[in-house]
Amino acid sequence: MYYDNAVMWDWMTFAVRWLHVITGIAWIGSSFYFIALDLGLRKADDLPEGAHGEEWQVHGGGFYHIRKYLVAPQQLPDHLTWFKWESYVTWLSGFALLAVVYYAGAELFLIDKQVADLSTWQAIAISIGSLAFGWVIYDFLCKSRFGEDNNRLMVLLFFLLVLMAWGYTQVFTGRAAFLHLGAFTATIMSGNVFFIIMPNQRIVVADLQAGRVPDAKYGKIAKQRSTHNNYLTLPVLFMMISNHYPLAFATEYNWIIAALVFLMGVTIRHYFNTIHARQGNPTWTWLATAILFIIAAWLSTVPKAPTGEAQAAGLTARQQQFVTAPGFDDVSATVRGRCSMCHAAEPVWEGLIVPPKGVALETEAEIARHAREIYLQAGRSHAMPPGNLSNITAAERKLIVRWYENAIAAR
Repeated sequence: MYYDNAVMWDWMTFAVRWLHVITGIAWIGSSFYFIALDLGLRKADDLPEGAHGEEWQVHGGGFYHIRKYLVAPQQLPDHLTWFKWESYVTWLSGFALLAVVYYAGAELFLIDKQVADLSTWQAIAISIGSLAFGWVIYDFLCKSRFGEDNNRLMVLLFFLLVLMAWGYTQVFTGRAAFLHLGAFTATIMSGNVFFIIMPNQRIVVADLQAGRVPDAKYGKIAKQRSTHNNYLTLPVLFMMISNHYPLAFATEYNWIIAALVFLMGVTIRHYFNTIHARQGNPTWTWLATAILFIIAAWLSTVPKAPTGEAQAAGLTARQQQFVTAPGFDDVSATVRGRCSMCHAAEPVWEGLIVPPKGVALETEAEIARHAREIYLQAGRSHAMPPGNLSNITAAERKLIVRWYENAIAAR
């Protein structure tokens, strides 16, 4: 059946997203743990030669005694655990999700003709090219003399991210811009693991196995990249879930909001890193975070400047097929009557300032653009309207299903 494609594609999206979340949790968890462990290391009189510090921890009813070597112990143990697959699979599953949702659904999720009149292949090329560009320029800066001062480097990295936030909003939909900013940052983070941290560790291990004294510079370089990853993690998490919050991605100053999110990530991580290092209790970071959050919330209420005429006449051939399919007039009346009180440029439902997920369903073009989502959310499932607040009937849901499947079958 033709409708199976939409249903199975949605389940595939769910599977890839679930994999991405699982591996992301594993990567972030190990990253946070090792940063906290590293900051909590303490000197002791009985440390073995070459040991930098140790930490005693208690968890799950047992005690753990952990020691860190800046280079490596004189003799490696038979079993050595490497932390790498969490990072690799997180990036690979994230890119797969980007392809499944934004590349396959470019007309709906990636391209906004009122922002930039791009073809599908142009938008995908910009997407992939920007991710590669991010890693190349970041790696160059880290390896340059400018990167010898880590604080200076992180300030420049912040401005690079702000520039990319602005740039993405000039070519993609707001939703895609935020997602790509997260992917841009995550690519840098995974690149650090794949191209720098792991190769440096392999060099150290090879030197030890060959009886050579490893160069401490490899550990220093890896530590710098690991620190960058630590401060970038929280903003990436925000970007991952941002598509649920149109007040963040679909407002006039969305790129500034994205920049503020990166600053909030820094203030929050600074608090926890300071606590883990036992260097005080910088509660001011929470006030700073709250102020930044309030500014972001205020910016989201600034009216969005007009970007041109509504996209009513700009239907693609595929979208036109949904408009001309049997039953469209009935479905259009149903959607406008049951959905548009929330899904409108100016929602009338109390408490809504912008339409949920930035999806408006007031015109034929908008309904055609979101045909698949209407079919899955209100036809095949009862996810919409939430709690069936607008009392859509079983017969109306059947109309939606029949209309969509007729349009697909006619292709």
